[in-house]
Parts: sequence; structure tokens; C-alpha cells
Amino acid sequence: MSRIIIDDQGRWQAPDQPAIPFIEGDGVGPDIWAATRPVLEAAVEKAYGGKRRIEWIEALAGEKAYDRTGEWLPEETLETIRDHAVAIKGPLTTPVGEGFRSLNVALRQIFDLYACIRPVRYIPGVPAPVKNPEKVDMVVFRENTEDVYAGIEWASDSKEAVRLADFLSKEMGVKIGPRTGLGLKIASEEGSKRLVRRAVRYALDQGRGSVTLVHKGNIMKFTEGAFRTWGYEAAAEFGSAVVTEAEVAEKHGGRVPEGRVVIKDRIADAMFQQVLLRPDEYEVIATPNLNGDYLSDALAAQVGGLGLAPGANIGDRCAVFEATHGTAPKYAGQDKVNPGSLILSGALMLEHLGWDEAAALVRKALGLTIAAGLVTYDLARQIDGAKELSCSAFGRAIVERL
Repeated sequence: MSRIIIDDQGRWQAPDQPAIPFIEGDGVGPDIWAATRPVLEAAVEKAYGGKRRIEWIEALAGEKAYDRTGEWLPEETLETIRDHAVAIKGPLTTPVGEGFRSLNVALRQIFDLYACIRPVRYIPGVPAPVKNPEKVDMVVFRENTEDVYAGIEWASDSKEAVRLADFLSKEMGVKIGPRTGLGLKIASEEGSKRLVRRAVRYALDQGRGSVTLVHKGNIMKFTEGAFRTWGYEAAAEFGSAVVTEAEVAEKHGGRVPEGRVVIKDRIADAMFQQVLLRPDEYEVIATPNLNGDYLSDALAAQVGGLGLAPGANIGDRCAVFEATHGTAPKYAGQDKVNPGSLILSGALMLEHLGWDEAAALVRKALGLTIAAGLVTYDLARQIDGAKELSCSAFGRAIVERL
């Protein structure tokens, strides 16, 4: 059993038998993990004939951790993830409006997982609410540690909120009414630039034609507007490998020079129309945290929903791959829900290890399973003639098609 190494140049080196922590998650988490693990193991076996395999290590978080240790996110779990660099997890419980802060957000901030990467692509045979879902093929790079998700906020009746409101009123001329909750939206140059650099580098490595900076800079000029400015500056670091949309129009007669990535920018609300009406014009999106959250979910809805939406949270020293949906507690333990999100997130993890062959097998087998009409309840009720499978049976059907 070996650990993944990150060298001084930031390059990830996976051994043939890496040890990888997993967190089952809450609610339906144990169900979808039980379906996902055999798929990933079978794909690795099929691709490499026993030369490679994953040694799994369970790490506790969420309700299971609290029941056993009295802590929602034990320090032992953090140390395990830190030591092994890569982990995979199911959904974790977070109360709305009360209680502890999101464990998902905590993990992102603790390990500085600044890039939330959400590929959104149509799988043939999946019911979709739009006419041409096959035109959707985008990868969202969502800044993962800043914006309003930084968690810098105070309850309306707290002494901190009263003190801050008093300061803003007296020192900054900002009038705030009584009993007002306060929060800070933050955007830094380094946080913005490193996210855009990763998005541009991905576009160049994967042969993608454009990167679009999505922001609300027309209103929030010094946070999201700054993200746009810093984004263009970060893209310019790639020199002749990139070209801005304005340069294409002004210097190249409207034709993109061969082999160059076009850098665009769009206002967030306008981008919602664009991804619905002209999705084939966009390939890679880089955006602040909140925009990336709802935009990636909206894109997923166009191609079948969050049940088939993978996600990765990646930093320079650690990466955590996760199901992008919630815990769905009313279905917990019923062996019912679609495990596709976690399975496809596992494929992203395999790619991150450099095991592209195994990742490709997972995606192909999942697609073949759906094409055969073998699906879980969420899809079966929308596909005429489909055979409804349990969560675990869907996983076994994928393994059979590897």
C-alpha cells in the first residue's frame, strides 16, 4: 500500500497500488458508495489486468463520525486525507439556517481545494428537459474557497453584527437597519488567478476552444468585476496560446487563429440564457463560487439532473472527489437512488491518478447501461420501456458492461 506523492514541481505521482481514503457520507451515501466501489475496482482490474489496484481506507465524517466519536469532522480524518492527498466522498449532512457549518465547505477550506471542477456532458438515452441536450459539453471551474461561501457572517442579533453595523455606519457612511444579518463577500487576486490559470491550462491540455469568465461585475465591481480583470491577466500569462474574444474581432477578422484558446467573459444572468439557447458556444467556464454553484446545477438539469453530475475539489496538495447531490435522507438505506454522480466522480478521480484507460471504461459502461434501458427509478419513470433497477443492481449492470 503506497501513498500518492506530489513533487516539488506540483506534479502528482500515483503508485500502482495507492491507498485512497473514502467517506461513505450520510443519508444515501452508504448506498451509492456500495454501488460505486465495485465499479471502480472492476474498471481498474479490466484496464490493467491486476497490475494496478486501489487500497481503500475508510475515513469518518458526518453523522457516522459523530455517532462514533462525538465529532462531525474528526482530526484523524483530516490527517488521513492530508497524508494520502486524494479522497472520495458521498454527500454529508448540513442543516439549513442553524447548527454547524457545511462539512463540504469545511473540507474545501481546510485543504485549500480552490477549484471545484464539474464536467457536464449529455449521456445518450437520458431524459432531458431541453430539445438538444447533446449540445451541452462544458466543464465548470468554480472558485471554491472565497465569495460568500467563505462563511464570514454574523447573526442579526449577535454583538458582532451590531458592532460591524455600527462601524459601517459611523466610519463608512453605510446605513444598516436593526436586526440585520451581515456577511462578507471576498475575492482576492491570487484566489481568482489560480482558478483561471487552472481552467486555461485544462483547456489547452484537453484541446478545448474557449474559456469563459462568468461574473456579475456590472453590479459587484470590486469583487466579481475584479475577478474578471484578474482572470484576463491570468490568461495573458499563457502568451500566444490564448487570444481574447475582442482580439479575434479586431485583429483576426473574426476568425480564431488555429490552436489558440479564446478567452471570453459573460455577465452571470446573461450566461444563464446562453447555456440554454447556445450551449455549443461554450466549453470551459471559470467563475466565482456562488455563480459556479447554481450554474453547474442548472447545466446538470439540462442533461438529466444531479444524479449523473460528477464533481471534483482540487487544490495544489490535495483533491477530494464527491457526489454533487444531497443526502436525500428519505431514501436512505432503501438501495434506490442513482449512484451515477459518485461513479462518474470516481472516473474523474481515476483520471487524476493518470489512469485514463480505467476512467474511459467507467464512462463507456455507464453509457451502455443507460442505453440498454437499465436505470434507477429517477430515470425509469421517464423512459418508456426502461427496466427499473436498484442502486446496487445498477452498479452491477455497469460492471457487466465493462
